[in-house]
Amino acid sequence: MANNICPNEEIRIESGCSVTLHFSVALETGVEIDNTRQHETPVQLVMGDGNLLPGFEKALLGLRAGDRRTVHLPPEDAFGSWNPDNVQRFDTVKFEEFPIEGHIIEFEDKAKATVFGVVKSVTDDVTEIDFNHPLAGKNITFSVEVFKVIPTGEQAVSLL
Repeated sequence: MANNICPNEEIRIESGCSVTLHFSVALETGVEIDNTRQHETPVQLVMGDGNLLPGFEKALLGLRAGDRRTVHLPPEDAFGSWNPDNVQRFDTVKFEEFPIEGHIIEFEDKAKATVFGVVKSVTDDVTEIDFNHPLAGKNITFSVEVFKVIPTGEQAVSLL
């Protein structure tokens, strides 16, 4: 068991294991959205804990410490397809302040959860708000470098 506690290049990433890595997310145009290398310490996460999108996790499966991978993900494997039903129209007069196109506004849904929408268009009568994720409908490039993989159940042991 002691052999598996060290960053072992033979251990492959699977659901439930702990992974230490750096990653970046960019649009297909090359515009970078996120990059963990801006922090000195790599990110540590548990596969399947919901911290990464399922498409990103799928790209990690089977990798080992020392591996690097760049994958191009279609919208359905990244932030989802853009859904026209997520654009809603509101009476402009119902806003406390006149909405400004491109601004993000906070709303409360029926379940009292906070949701954010982007002001898509504004007239004196109607304001359109887009509740899609800002990256919905975009092709994404996901690059990763894996530093350490700890098998399921050995995370607590490895801290000792």
